[in-house]
Amino acid sequence: MTQDSQQPNGALMTTRRKVMQYATLLGVGSTSLLQSRDLKAAIVDGKEAAGLNDPWPQMQYRKLGRTGHNSSRLIFGCGATLSRSRHDDLLNRAFDAGVNTFDVGYKHYYNNAERNLAPFLKTHRDDIFLISKAQVPAGIDWDETITAAQAKKAAQGWLAFLDESLTEMGIDHVDAYYFMGQNNVSIMRSEELHRAFEEAKAAGKVDYLGVSTHENAENVLQAAIDTGVFDLAMIAITPGGWYDWNDRSILPGSPPMKDLQPLLQKAKEQGIGIVGMKAGRYLAGRAWLGWGNPKAFDDFYEPKLLQAKLSEFQRSYAFVLEHGIDAVNADMQSLLHLQENFIAAATSADYFEQTA
Repeated sequence: MTQDSQQPNGALMTTRRKVMQYATLLGVGSTSLLQSRDLKAAIVDGKEAAGLNDPWPQMQYRKLGRTGHNSSRLIFGCGATLSRSRHDDLLNRAFDAGVNTFDVGYKHYYNNAERNLAPFLKTHRDDIFLISKAQVPAGIDWDETITAAQAKKAAQGWLAFLDESLTEMGIDHVDAYYFMGQNNVSIMRSEELHRAFEEAKAAGKVDYLGVSTHENAENVLQAAIDTGVFDLAMIAITPGGWYDWNDRSILPGSPPMKDLQPLLQKAKEQGIGIVGMKAGRYLAGRAWLGWGNPKAFDDFYEPKLLQAKLSEFQRSYAFVLEHGIDAVNADMQSLLHLQENFIAAATSADYFEQTA
């Protein structure tokens, strides 16, 4: 066969490949649109399946304090994503792209999230850093002081939640377990609860103790620093300062994040890995009421970040990552959201002037 006679076949194969790609794009995109009713997300899903998406950037990593874990700067927040159904496609896409830290939570808040994570863990458990969490069942308000009797009961309740989490996920060990949504300083300082963690650690159920907080966060983080027993802290923080969980806004009177650097640095010096959450939540506002705050943080940004080809959510993630946060935990319920958050975490350093 001559070279000239080969060319039409090559062109035909190329045409067939393109037809198949666009058929895949249309099929997957249509299915995604029916499920999500998000046109932009559907297009991304279709292009990804058809192999027509641009390559993702290389993920960046940062050690999470004294855990020594070299974490992807994006943590996959599984709680809301997996609360009702499995999403192995998103979990595997994130893992394949370089995400190596996954965060979930107990069933009394996140429904079936831990159970829906279990199939993914069967394949990848040894290759990821796994975090889960449960509330400390103390039954007291944020400004009350826990009694010895309350602390003992709460410690046993928290340990029971840990055992329940392990059962839900079909595993016998989690890398870190948190005091979830903690706002009470006396609980943070409770030796009874510290001993409960040590008991679980000695039994081989968990290695590291953490706390997540979005109320009274500054004082909770300070307590974590003072006690010296917490390895990780997941804090609700934005470029504009502390996030207010109750009002879904910025905490009134909060210093901007740039002015919180001494506290964050102090935590790091104590060996605490700092994880950010709710970095962009205020920007979304309350969609069901028809409002959002897309420009809320623009006054805190330097020109280079403002001019970057990023969404307002990507800007907020990039900012917090370059102002004292080791990694950001994000809820991702579609490939589009995963891709956007991934890009922000992987490229955050590109939008800030580097100092020697």
